[in-house]
Amino acid sequence: MNSQVQPKIFIAIPAFNEGKIIGKVVKEIQKAGYENIVIVDDGSNDKTQQKAKEAGAIALKHKINRGKGAATKTSIEAAKLLGADIIVTMDGDGQHDPTDIEKLINPIIKEGIDVVLGSRLQNPQGMPWYKIIHNKIGNFITWWLYGLLVTDSQSGMRAYSIEAAEKINTRADRYEYDSEVIREIYIYKLKYQEVPIQVRYTEYSMGKAHKQSFINGIKTVYRMIWNMIS
Repeated sequence: MNSQVQPKIFIAIPAFNEGKIIGKVVKEIQKAGYENIVIVDDGSNDKTQQKAKEAGAIALKHKINRGKGAATKTSIEAAKLLGADIIVTMDGDGQHDPTDIEKLINPIIKEGIDVVLGSRLQNPQGMPWYKIIHNKIGNFITWWLYGLLVTDSQSGMRAYSIEAAEKINTRADRYEYDSEVIREIYIYKLKYQEVPIQVRYTEYSMGKAHKQSFINGIKTVYRMIWNMIS
């Protein structure tokens, strides 16, 4: 990417029942200097879409809940249609720090990297021990299935050049999406880099019923294997 040209950066966020916090998330991203924000409400039964729109985001909605992966893909497709040069994905529950966005986009702008993966495990301070273990297991399974070992295969905070966003194509609609992106990086031999990111675990985010759990993790592995053989 030509570093002399200011790239058009879009922040793409899947959200499900995040009406209590999504407005704050949008405002925090705007404060960090990013105005192009696409929120995809994944069939919420609260006011997620309305609150996102009121805060100044482009707010879309799935009529039914399709899963984090599906909502992420919809948000990325919308960003592509709106002329994005770089797309940064984040979660909608406030766990990610928008000040980390700059660290993710700089390798794309300055070094020609295709995909930058935000890694919680490069600096896991404040991360619950059981989440560290779950993530390390997920990393091993992702490597075993797809052949690429990264430090945080389940991270939702990533940056993609538009060229990478055009190539990456997964069938995953739920939490396996994040791991299947690793497969796409491997298949297409995309240049990638990992950078440490902060993660903010709050009572709100830890209490979300739909967040990844041990049982959901088992379901995710099943879907990853099924997608490979089907």
